[in-house]
Amino acid sequence: MRVALNVVLAGSLMASAAAARADDVSALYSATWAGLPAAQIRLSLRNDGTQYRDQIAIGAEGLSWLVTHFRGTAVSQGKLAANGAPSPTEYDSNYDLHKRKNRELRMNFIPRDGAVIAERGSGDTSRKPELKEQFRRNVIDPLSVVTLIRAAVRRGETQFIIPVYDGARRFNAEVRVLPRDPSDPGIHLALMLRAIAGFKGESGDDPAEDPDDAPRPVSLTLSNDGKLTPLSMTVKIWFLPLTATLERLCAPGDACAW
Repeated sequence: MRVALNVVLAGSLMASAAAARADDVSALYSATWAGLPAAQIRLSLRNDGTQYRDQIAIGAEGLSWLVTHFRGTAVSQGKLAANGAPSPTEYDSNYDLHKRKNRELRMNFIPRDGAVIAERGSGDTSRKPELKEQFRRNVIDPLSVVTLIRAAVRRGETQFIIPVYDGARRFNAEVRVLPRDPSDPGIHLALMLRAIAGFKGESGDDPAEDPDDAPRPVSLTLSNDGKLTPLSMTVKIWFLPLTATLERLCAPGDACAW
């Protein structure tokens, strides 16, 4: 469940110090799993035109809390290209899961030999080994995926692939913008998450905790306006649908408490 939530919404606790822009988002989401309450999610997407900072906080509830005991936060920040594409410099995640308490993932993106390499940073307490460098080259973190998708849609792209690394697993997010349906508001996207490395059977730490490597479809809807606010997301977890839906938008600078 942690992987799916990080990938798609991937990846808010407080407002950025930068002045709010028209496309900044601060919002609360509620998630259901098989129709039952699953999580509360707080998301913040901020940029000043040259740099961005995305934040997410997730707290499981109901049955999903009993199964996972998951709660976590993540922050991603980096630079923005002229076309709005993100280049992350840091990705920090703190989470509790089952008996895994106070885990801290610290990841830096280091330019080297004509590429950008994702590497563990100071203070990282991850138990899983880093993947080989070939799987950590020219990737982005799960939370930056949201910023990249919004920028690509804003440029008019309709099909693209995003290389993602979450500190333990490498996968591709294949994104396709669906044809507009006047009777169904919003911009609808179909994503397919395809495993590359670090999935079930490949980890030496705790294989039972690794997700399987089967392709995983995801549905994502953005608002059909300049903000391109994430409105909803659906992905299957253990063969049952997990759906996150926008509950309310928050004013710029608002703590956005749930």
